[in-house]
Amino acid sequence: MKTRINRRRVAMSFAVIVIIAGFFVARLVDIQIMGAAAYNEASTGKMSIPETIYGTRGDIVDSQGKVLATERMTYDVTISPRNAKEFSRTTDAGEISITPQMAAKEIGALTGQSADDIISIINDALAEDPSSDFAYVAKGVDVDAFTQIKALDVPWIYFEQNPDRAYPNGAVAGNILGYVGSDGTPLAGLELGSEECVGGVNGSQSYARGADGVRIPGSTVVTEAAKNGSTLKLTIDSDVQWFAQQTLAATASAENAKWGMTVVMEVETGRLLAVVDYPTFDPNNIDAYPSEDLGSRAFTSPYEPGSTMKTLTAASLVDAGVVDPLTPMRSPQFIEFDNGARFKDWGPHPANLTLQGVLTWSSNTGIAQLGALLDPESRYDSMAKFGLGETTAVEFPGESAGLLRSWDQWDNQSFYTMFFGQGLTLTSIQMASAYAAIGNDGVRQPVTLVDSCIDANGNTAKPSLPEPVQVVSAQTARTTVDMLENVVTHGWLSEVLSVPGYRIAAKTGTAEQSDGAGGYSDQFIVSLAAMFPAENPQFVVLTSLASPDSNSSASIVPGVNNLIKQIIKTREIQPSSGQPIDYADYY
Repeated sequence: MKTRINRRRVAMSFAVIVIIAGFFVARLVDIQIMGAAAYNEASTGKMSIPETIYGTRGDIVDSQGKVLATERMTYDVTISPRNAKEFSRTTDAGEISITPQMAAKEIGALTGQSADDIISIINDALAEDPSSDFAYVAKGVDVDAFTQIKALDVPWIYFEQNPDRAYPNGAVAGNILGYVGSDGTPLAGLELGSEECVGGVNGSQSYARGADGVRIPGSTVVTEAAKNGSTLKLTIDSDVQWFAQQTLAATASAENAKWGMTVVMEVETGRLLAVVDYPTFDPNNIDAYPSEDLGSRAFTSPYEPGSTMKTLTAASLVDAGVVDPLTPMRSPQFIEFDNGARFKDWGPHPANLTLQGVLTWSSNTGIAQLGALLDPESRYDSMAKFGLGETTAVEFPGESAGLLRSWDQWDNQSFYTMFFGQGLTLTSIQMASAYAAIGNDGVRQPVTLVDSCIDANGNTAKPSLPEPVQVVSAQTARTTVDMLENVVTHGWLSEVLSVPGYRIAAKTGTAEQSDGAGGYSDQFIVSLAAMFPAENPQFVVLTSLASPDSNSSASIVPGVNNLIKQIIKTREIQPSSGQPIDYADYY
């Protein structure tokens, strides 16, 4: 009897076990096979949270390592509304309960919001979706606020990283630095042109949250590592850049000029120490500026240079051996050539000028007649050697090559007017480079704005540069510098451009602006190109203003004089030695 009862119990127990086991097997099949896709999708949506790992954008620094552009991380504070509940916090006094109202007050004290503001964010999100797991509390908080909010250890508060580009010196060099968009995309200037160096590459990772919305420790999985950008080192001296910007802005503002440019270049190396535009902009706040000012006209806006071009013409003529500084040329106030070309000089001067006198008095009629002694093909080749008609080695985004038509395409007027800077266009960078070539024994060095790209390991990569070009002979270059020094000592510049103890060579220019209909307007671009010290030139300074009230290059001379003095002081340039050669202006 007992045996049958025991067998019955065993059979019933076994049956129960089989039923239970069958239930679990059925559930297992349902979860792993029948409903696997749905469960995986639900699990991923609720538990696995993707995150971007931001690759830091590299710094841009000046020649001394001073930071001009850097990455600044900001944070968006987010919340899980459905999990915004009371939680416990361990303190020195023991466990205490923190209500949502209390936590909201703590957070708001750091984000500039009231507790009610944050509670409203929670309630509004839940009213729209009772299972809401995401809402923004505050966007773009800085690192200090992020650190303090994170230290509160509120389990239903989360953070999103937002890299933000910062320019610590504001508008200093903003015109060449450029800027990035709100999404970190480079849009202009060196930010765009040097993306290969400074650009970071974002990575990705994911982490798991529990059912209570709290991040599970140790659950982070990196799926793709981020790559940080390198440091871009420029040739720019930010102190010279700042001073040049202040000086140009004061000059342009006083003259009500439409725009202006200043370029400072090292003669021996072709390195740019300052590239200044007016108006310029602060890349921290590009929305505050008109689009036409969000760039560098020095690189992108060619213009007819006017009489600063006479220096290049004179150097070409001397180098070809067809003239010397004392070559006589009768220079009337007005001239008409056999091909119909006609033009005049802007001010009275003696007619019996030498080449030196033509430069000193800036005679259009004189330089045109002398220039015609050189055949057109040779003239064109010389201008091309000076770098006209081609972009520089900088390859600045949007850089213009200017306009230098082939010699066989010159019309009757430009055949002569190109000698004094009309009928062709160039950029301030090109003209500064041409003057630097004359100051460098006739050798034109590649223009450089970027010194190097330096990675996190300290490895340095230099930009690839073309070979220097011997434009004119060293003797021709020396003679041309001597003539430009005579322009200063013989004329009105001696009183306003001279610096006691230092020899300066310079040439002014006044060029008519196009009226947009194939002719010229009553507006001018005035320029001054100077190199110093004249006995062994180290620096070129070129400044141009568009449409100044005075329409005279005299308006920009005081500013250039101040800039020269500043460079002499900061670069500790020794006083000049020797005496200039004195060439006669008349015959």
